[in-house]
Amino acid sequence: MAGSGEGVQVHPMAVVAPEAELGVDIRIGPCAIVGPHVRLGDRCVLSAHAVVHGRTELGPDCEVHPTAALGGAPQDKKFDGEPTRLVIGARNIFREGATANIGTETGGGITRIGDDCIFMSCSHAAHDCDVGDRVILANNVMLAGHVRVEEGAVLNGGLGVHHFTTIGCYTYIGGLSRITQDVPPFHIAEGHPSRLRGINVVGLRRAGIANKTIAALKDCFHRLWRSDRPVKHVLPELRKQYGDLPEVERLIAFVEASGQGRHGRQQERPGRAT
Repeated sequence: MAGSGEGVQVHPMAVVAPEAELGVDIRIGPCAIVGPHVRLGDRCVLSAHAVVHGRTELGPDCEVHPTAALGGAPQDKKFDGEPTRLVIGARNIFREGATANIGTETGGGITRIGDDCIFMSCSHAAHDCDVGDRVILANNVMLAGHVRVEEGAVLNGGLGVHHFTTIGCYTYIGGLSRITQDVPPFHIAEGHPSRLRGINVVGLRRAGIANKTIAALKDCFHRLWRSDRPVKHVLPELRKQYGDLPEVERLIAFVEASGQGRHGRQQERPGRAT
């Protein structure tokens, strides 16, 4: 094993390619598989029957539970074996049956997952997804290709997310929802199709957001989504009133970008490479 560190424990029934790069204090259980282009950070744990293959990099302290599979080829007919990658940060947990695929050349070549995320059983991140820090995907959450999920978002069980959709930071999305448009940061969304229900007050308080800012975001929600006025007329007023609050400015910039995109998806704005 190339570059294998000290304290590596590999079960005799595991299959670890000699070319794989292993950090220190790694544990690999029975029938687990580690491919030749894999790099495992320090203290990673692969349970029985876990699979990490493809050009996949795991940061330190990740856990890969039984039957989780990381680094598989994209489920994209255009993929033809290009050397694309899956890059995963530190302290992530992938529960039973969770999957994440490598990227595609047309999508930038990398599927990226940040730090401190939880992928619960049978959740899936497709090719070219970009998942931020501290994101939770509950059981059976399905991210299509090119989906971006910003930090602190919570996606509940069984929801499906359309390709090229962006889910804003600190959102909370109800289970079994269908997400086909961008979800603005700090909001609660739920439904089939989904609808914005309010501000994620509980999540914001847990993140240490000040009550003043939460009150401003509540006002933004009602003026943007619960009035008859066009959004494009409300945004300048909100920027003038709350422009000193970074969270409100982030919300405004997000809504503006989504409004320029095809079907409300900012990643599909005219002239923007996807």
